[in-house]
Amino acid sequence: MISAIIHGFILAFGLILPLGVQNVFVFNQGATQPRYRRAFPVILTASLCDTLLITLAILGVSVLVLGIYCLKVVLLTVGIIFLFYMGYMIWRSKAVTTASDAKALSPKKQIVFAASVSLLNPHAIMDTVGVIGTSSLSYSGTTRMAFALACIITSWLWFFSLAFVGRQVGRLNNSGKFIVWLNKTSALIMWVTAFYLLYLLLV
Repeated sequence: MISAIIHGFILAFGLILPLGVQNVFVFNQGATQPRYRRAFPVILTASLCDTLLITLAILGVSVLVLGIYCLKVVLLTVGIIFLFYMGYMIWRSKAVTTASDAKALSPKKQIVFAASVSLLNPHAIMDTVGVIGTSSLSYSGTTRMAFALACIITSWLWFFSLAFVGRQVGRLNNSGKFIVWLNKTSALIMWVTAFYLLYLLLV
């Protein structure tokens, strides 16, 4: 069981570490929110969405869903629209230098956007299904459950840490230039991802 836990931790960390839309959005909210706790909506939403995806991948449900062509097309289309819209919103957002000037995303928008970048990205879903789902087949019973929990706990720890680092970086922002740069970079990453998904939809 120990080996399954270690395997789950390393595997989940390896999947979640690369720079992607989800990570960029969580870091961005950590940096732009006036207080760390104000970023809890995006942290909890991203963590719960990953928990759902990991659970579905291990149960094999997500394989069946992605196997239905119409659902896959709908998922791609909605994901593309959300990414373009989020990129536009973040690109237009202004730097926050003081709490009184804060115009960061509301809890509702954080939840909606975080859910969209987590659940409407077929590429990320396929990574979860293809890697974590397939790897879980090596285990059974309580050992498989331990593997799943290790993956899920790693995901939660990562998002809380990522937003915390973002908050510390944001606190060093005196002129607001860094936040402007971060917003532009985040928007560009979202648009590039959207164009990539559009390419997958058309080919």
